Amino acid sequence: MTDPSIAVMLHEALYLAARLAGPPLIASLATGLVISLLQAVTQINEASLVFLPKVAAIVGVILVMGGFMQSALLQFAHALFTSMIGVGRS
Repeated sequence: MTDPSIAVMLHEALYLAARLAGPPLIASLATGLVISLLQAVTQINEASLVFLPKVAAIVGVILVMGGFMQSALLQFAHALFTSMIGVGRS
């Protein structure tokens, strides 16, 4: 592997990490915002009230998008290992 191809693989890895982490983080952010608004309206100031809905939202997003996440990660791993084999042959 040449230096430009290593930089390309590193860029793809960081982009993939952002694509895989984005949906659960956005779901957690939205759930936290909604629960915080409900707490502000009802004046219930319980810190542990936010935890379970956030976990449920993250699990739901992973269940819905798990296939996409798995296929994207497998495609990247396949490309990475294929390029590593190419380095071993040269």
